[in-house]
Amino acid sequence: MRRVNIKYIVALIFALTCFTAQANAAMKERKPKDYGRIRVTTPPIGTEPAVAYPILIDGKDFGLTSTVSDVRQARIIDKVPVGQHLVEVIFSPTKRFSQQVTVQGGKVHCFCLTYAKNIITQPCPTHLTVSAPSQVNDGDVITFSSDVAYGGTSALNYTWTVSPASAKIVSGAGTPNIAVDTAGVGNQSIAAILVVDDGSGVPQCRQTAQAVTKVVFTPPPPIVPRKFDEFPNLAFDDQKARLDNLAIELANQPDATGYIIVYQGRTSRTGQADRLAERARDYLVRTRGVDPSRIMVANGGYREEDEFELWIVPQGAPAPTASPTLQPSDAQPGAGRQSTTPRRRRGRNRRDDE
Repeated sequence: MRRVNIKYIVALIFALTCFTAQANAAMKERKPKDYGRIRVTTPPIGTEPAVAYPILIDGKDFGLTSTVSDVRQARIIDKVPVGQHLVEVIFSPTKRFSQQVTVQGGKVHCFCLTYAKNIITQPCPTHLTVSAPSQVNDGDVITFSSDVAYGGTSALNYTWTVSPASAKIVSGAGTPNIAVDTAGVGNQSIAAILVVDDGSGVPQCRQTAQAVTKVVFTPPPPIVPRKFDEFPNLAFDDQKARLDNLAIELANQPDATGYIIVYQGRTSRTGQADRLAERARDYLVRTRGVDPSRIMVANGGYREEDEFELWIVPQGAPAPTASPTLQPSDAQPGAGRQSTTPRRRRGRNRRDDE
């Protein structure tokens, strides 16, 4: 068979589509749903020196690739609009890598490309490689990319096998590149095996290669209640202002619930905490129009003085826990008037607690 000199690209591509909220703290921050990101790396191959190559997205210049294999230092292009984009890397005047990518909001598509020159090939497919990142997070979408040296004219057949079974090929079956969804794979590795042949049936023209990517599962942070405000038994007008803020916050978080925990002072009248809690709830429901099912009240036990805690509880979070500072046996109901009535501003709200 006749040998010819060609240039080819060994494409180590991964197009992973990352959440990031978890990861390092910076990557956990959610990205706008209208934008994604593209990361491009061109590490050295063999003894060849590392070279940075021009990047084009939809024909526009976006600088040079990174020459490091560490994805944390890769060239990252931010705020790429959601949708189809053509990503190109120019290796020489006559050779470039080109791939259509579907960018998803808040996710990252990652490419790691290695380019070698002057590889000898023959009409049968040879020098098959399959490339992918070494590690991704659970839920990322990986693009396993192949490249094969081929001097023939027949169309090549690409047959992919992916394991474990929980990893799903979402696009590219029968083509040189496939996208694999890692959601639910957890702390396992995904192996993508590719068989390429020219349909001749000649064993020498059947090539097999594979790549393996480790999938790391990072559990999401727990959903917890958030203390929104805390204050003593103020005059009712002042309490209303604090409750107004709670109503606004609940309007901004329609899936959250408001909790009001009231603590009874050491010398307050018996039942004081329950009365104050119900009055606050009544104000939010009747005056501020908050759905009564979204306001919970609780008697928190005893503290030195009457006190309020306002909590925002996201959907799925547990209810807040009261933190009394006195035992019921320490209480002296009605022993003093200072803690049995709210603090008043002179000349106003004298009947607020009556």
